[in-house]
Amino acid sequence: MGRTVYSSSNSEMEDNLKLLILYATQTGNALDAAERVAREAERRSCPASVLSMDEFDASSLTSKKTVIFIVSTTGQGDPPDSMKVFWRFLLQRNLSKDWLERVAYAVFGLGDSGYQKYNFVAKKLDKRVSDLGARTIIERGLGDDQHPSGYEGALDPWMSSLWKALYQMNPKMFPAGVDLVPDMKLVDQPKIQIVYHEDEIVSQLSVDSNLVSKEIEFERIRSISQGNFSGGKNKPDCFLKMIKNDPLTRGDGGKDVRHIEFESISSVIEYEVGDLLEILPGQSPAAVDAFIRRCNLNPEAYITVHPRGAANLLNSPVRLRNFVELTMDIASAYPRRYFFEVMSFFASAEHEKEKLQYFASPEGRDDLYQYNQKEMRTVLEVLEDFSSVQMPFEWLVQLVPPLKPRQFSIASSLDVHPDQIHLTVSVVSQTTPFKRKRTGLCSAWLAGLDPSESINIPAWIRKGSLPVPSPSLPLILIGPGTGCAPFRGFVEERALQSKSCSTAPILLFFGCRNKENDFLYRDFWLSHTISDGVLSEDKGGGFYAAFSRDQPEKIYVQHKMQENSKRVWDLLSEGAAVYVAGSSTKMPSDVLTAFEEIISRESGVSREVASRWLRALEKAGKYHVEAWS
Repeated sequence: MGRTVYSSSNSEMEDNLKLLILYATQTGNALDAAERVAREAERRSCPASVLSMDEFDASSLTSKKTVIFIVSTTGQGDPPDSMKVFWRFLLQRNLSKDWLERVAYAVFGLGDSGYQKYNFVAKKLDKRVSDLGARTIIERGLGDDQHPSGYEGALDPWMSSLWKALYQMNPKMFPAGVDLVPDMKLVDQPKIQIVYHEDEIVSQLSVDSNLVSKEIEFERIRSISQGNFSGGKNKPDCFLKMIKNDPLTRGDGGKDVRHIEFESISSVIEYEVGDLLEILPGQSPAAVDAFIRRCNLNPEAYITVHPRGAANLLNSPVRLRNFVELTMDIASAYPRRYFFEVMSFFASAEHEKEKLQYFASPEGRDDLYQYNQKEMRTVLEVLEDFSSVQMPFEWLVQLVPPLKPRQFSIASSLDVHPDQIHLTVSVVSQTTPFKRKRTGLCSAWLAGLDPSESINIPAWIRKGSLPVPSPSLPLILIGPGTGCAPFRGFVEERALQSKSCSTAPILLFFGCRNKENDFLYRDFWLSHTISDGVLSEDKGGGFYAAFSRDQPEKIYVQHKMQENSKRVWDLLSEGAAVYVAGSSTKMPSDVLTAFEEIISRESGVSREVASRWLRALEKAGKYHVEAWS
């Protein structure tokens, strides 16, 4: 029987019936949502393709008939890294108002209403695509992490409306009917394929592996991982060795914050103040062993991993245990909803199968969110809870969240500490609704490392949102808690610059709970307030600390700003830039409000005018925020 050859008209008609789903994600949630929309479409016999925005040529958007955008908002209203090139293209002024007139579209955003600019990216994208002439299919959906079911609380009803609107628009997209969703069955195969290698090859590799450095072995394993890893950049910028791990807090303060120093063991380090360091954390060997036992895997097996259906990519085989340890987040990240759906197909106990099917259904969404996300259950814990499930390793590799690097603000100046990087690391600790204590994988791992041990830590250097200030630029720095970390580097660098040239003053506002327990870098800050230091009043600067729990009423950085409002306004009037770093919850908005009140009071203008003044400061690139949850 001959091969079917499609004419161009058939091909064009087929494309008109196909959904293009473009996503932009920072943590993986938007990818998860995009793949879920695609699965739901295909279960209605509507073909769909899913692409990250950095894999798609934005200039070809005009040739698409139906496009679904699924985008997350990061930081203070910023697009994910993978969206930045796409977004810049859409903002070009030469694009006409009817450029997308042939395109029908819908937007779903993922955000957190606890942030000031909630779902800002989805809202901006929706408006821009509409301004370019595209026709909206349904009103944009806005997922909220604060919802009892997380973003899926909005995704489920939004998808239901989407299918109905698409069916009305073009019934041919759903030949089996828009409401016809098959009973839960596995409609696809895993995306990846694993090849196990013969014993004679393994024995040869075992000999060869003794000649391979840890760095090369690491890069080889990470290069064949199918996870969305570090923007696709597998090769680390450097491998680091810890040389100092000192506590900055007292044991009875309730917090564990460390000053950690590294030096490079593999290449020259290059960074600027305000940059970020990404570190790939180590995983507990006991957890890795428990996962391998639970899944009946052979840790000594040698494997290669490649996309299903692709020719073998000639990857060098790697040991299964090493692959799990370096690429699969088995003991800190919670699994996605689809993980539970796939698990249900491999459950042999009927009561477990029913529970998993319920969790994967719209009716079980809230209960799944409470069991999974709220309790921060790990992949290993979920697999142990459903002991009858035996998932093939291919599915596990695809569905277990990838082990990702964690970001930290660099707390040093390279000019002051050549070939070193310093971090300020707070050990993340949370208690779940059922009183289960959770600690951050990377922060707890770093805090537990002994500098005398020889451990090679893979690391990447990233640009942050705090640009390098010139020595002549006056600075107002607000950094409560570990938000002070990047400003330690700023102060170090300016102190060095002041020895060879004239430098502008710095006002620094720091905050913590107690003066005795968690006054981070106390001696460092105070040393720069005396003897003509860069934080000294003699140089026009100042250092102000707020201790929130040392008196009955809470005192925060914004209160210290108000107490010193004239000094703040004087420096702003001299052209100072503002840098804010720290917790993303209320602090950035409280600080912004304090600035509005200070400008209004000191200059005698209305709050509205003061707000416009601050927006102009931001547009001029002189108001910077780096916040994290």
